[in-house]
Amino acid sequence: MPEAAPLLYIENLHARIEDKQILNGVNLTVNLGEVHALMGPNGSGKSTLSNVLMGHPKYIVTAGRVLLEGEDLLEMSADERARKGVFLAFQAPMSIPGVPVVSFLRTAMKSVRGVDVPIREFRKELRAQMSALQMNDQFISRYVNEGFSGGEKKRFEILQMAMLQPRLIVMDEIDSGLDIDAIRVVSEGVNRLVGPERGVLAITHYQRLLDYITPDHVHVLVGGRIVRSGGKELAHELEAEGYDRIIKETQPEEVPA
Repeated sequence: MPEAAPLLYIENLHARIEDKQILNGVNLTVNLGEVHALMGPNGSGKSTLSNVLMGHPKYIVTAGRVLLEGEDLLEMSADERARKGVFLAFQAPMSIPGVPVVSFLRTAMKSVRGVDVPIREFRKELRAQMSALQMNDQFISRYVNEGFSGGEKKRFEILQMAMLQPRLIVMDEIDSGLDIDAIRVVSEGVNRLVGPERGVLAITHYQRLLDYITPDHVHVLVGGRIVRSGGKELAHELEAEGYDRIIKETQPEEVPA
């Protein structure tokens, strides 16, 4: 019996925005049931990678390939990627004035599933997921991210994941701007989704998120490529030592004049 294709397979990925090359040969494989953490200093290309995976039109792939369960992800439109089960949790989610949370979620679920969800079933699932994320009932009548605190925005991202049940979850520094209590609640929401039916790529600058979401693999992105990979102990090493040593190790030696 042939081996199943990886959930996500990235090979020699190069990408730029306008005339600035940012990704310089990323290689990464994420299998179902795995949690991968991608760490790196500011400007290393972490957010660029997440935007490329989701199909942001400003980012141009100049080389390499990305496969989602054996299919060419780069040939898919952004909405097709979402229907295939790719979900990106943003670092700074945008607000959508005039669009109630409940309407947004029902529309998103219909788009992903291809059929309308019965309202009773939808509301039952929604209230259960909101309760788990410590969100009050008034939340569903608010407009998407309008007037939300940082913690509320991130909770709403996790709520969307819980309702949509994606195959591949990409989190772009979802811990950014959160206090310890909010990180705990958000992380618990993510942990409830971790399992054999999906994979997670958690992009973060700091190790603290990984105190709550335990990664199977940790990768370090420097200069647009992954320069080191290891287990969860690598995240602790980075927290203790920072990125300076790894950056120096990966810089090409200067040739004497």
